[in-house]
Order: sequence, then C-alpha cells, then structure tokens
Amino acid sequence: MMLYNQYAPKMLAVARYYIKDLQYAEDVLMMSFYKAFTRINQFNNEVNFEGWVRKIIVNEALSFLRREKLLIFTDIEEVFEQTESYELSAESHGEEIQKWIDQLPENQRVVFLLFAIEGYAHKEISQMLNIPVGTSKSYLSRAREKLQKYINIAYLKKNETK
Repeated sequence: MMLYNQYAPKMLAVARYYIKDLQYAEDVLMMSFYKAFTRINQFNNEVNFEGWVRKIIVNEALSFLRREKLLIFTDIEEVFEQTESYELSAESHGEEIQKWIDQLPENQRVVFLLFAIEGYAHKEISQMLNIPVGTSKSYLSRAREKLQKYINIAYLKKNETK
C-alpha cells in the first residue's frame, strides 16, 4: 500500500497523458498496479521501481487504446520538416499543455508521448505500435506542428492582452 500511495499520483499523470478520460486513466492505473504487484518477482533492482511501473502504465495505456480501437495508423512514409518555433516558457502551465496534447489525434498524441516524454526511439515506437519507422516520424512531425500552432496562438493571445 505504501508503494501505491507513493507512486500513484505520478503514474496517474502518465496514464492521463495517453488517455483523455480520467476515469479510464484511473482504470489503467489500477490494472497497471495490479500487474506490477502480481509480477513483483520480475522486478530487478537494476532499474528503479518508478521506471518499471511507468513502463507497465504505458503498455497498459497502449493496450487500452488498441482495445477501444482509438489507435489507428495509416502507412504514411513521408516525413515533414520541422518549422521554426517558439519555446514553451515557464509561464505555460501543465493543464494548458495537457489540453493541447489532448487535442491531438490519438495516433499523433501517442507517438509524440512515446518519443518526447518516454524517450523511445522511432525504431522502438514502430515495434511497439506495429507501424513503419517512417509513419512514426511522420506522426511525430505532425504532432509537433500542431502543438507549435497551439503555442503560437497562445503566445499571440498573451501578447494581445498586454
């Protein structure tokens, strides 16, 4: 129970990145901790517990999205160039960023999160999602492009009110 209390809030945030609906994210959290506790003998001290549980959460969230048929990919091999961008400032709040991430299409959001937040390489993402590497790169590029638009709009709105 102590481990759950220590890691649950942070792990719920991870589940919430992938799953828009808080109730479903909580379900994924509970299933993930159940799996972690029933497979605790597979945990080795070479990795930290938080990282191990985080990996379970991500896999469980991806399974949920597949089960609900929310994760649909097409075979797109083109890669888009990254455009010039404004950086996120300390003024950007987590809730606002989460709102922007939630507005991304499911496939773009998942690839973005796996790459930018979890640190997976495109080859790993392509294996996890059973898609070509080029498709992973394309969806990441599109997600970045859309997030950049949201950031630019927020930046412009902020400067208009000054």
